[in-house]
Amino acid sequence: MNEGSVGQKMLNVRFETVDQLHQGYMSFIENGGVFIKTTEDYKVGDEVFMLITLPDDTERRPVAGKIVWITPRAAVGNRIPGIGVQFSDQDKGRTRNKIEGLLEGIIDSDVPTFTM
Repeated sequence: MNEGSVGQKMLNVRFETVDQLHQGYMSFIENGGVFIKTTEDYKVGDEVFMLITLPDDTERRPVAGKIVWITPRAAVGNRIPGIGVQFSDQDKGRTRNKIEGLLEGIIDSDVPTFTM
C-alpha cells in the first residue's frame, strides 16, 4: 500500500438484471471491469474491494480492483456519475468470464452503456 493510503474501500455491487449488467460492464478494459454509480470522491488508481452480485445469482463474488475511470458529478451530457473499476489479475478472469457468459449475444450491441 502507498504511504498515506487509508486502505481499500469495500463496495457492495448488485446487478439485478442482465440489462443493468450490460450498462455497467466495461469489456474494453484489460481483465474487464464494471461501472459503479456513485457520487463519492475517488481518484484514478485507488484500489477497492468489491462484493459483486450478478443477475439470478445469490453468490457475492469477492473481486479486487483499481479505479481506472471517473465520471464526475455534473458531467457533460448528463452522464451518470460514478467510477469504472478494473478487475485485478488476482481474479484470473473468473468474473470477466462469468459476466461475458451472461451477456453473450448482447455484449457488442449498440445499446448505450454508462461509459461508452
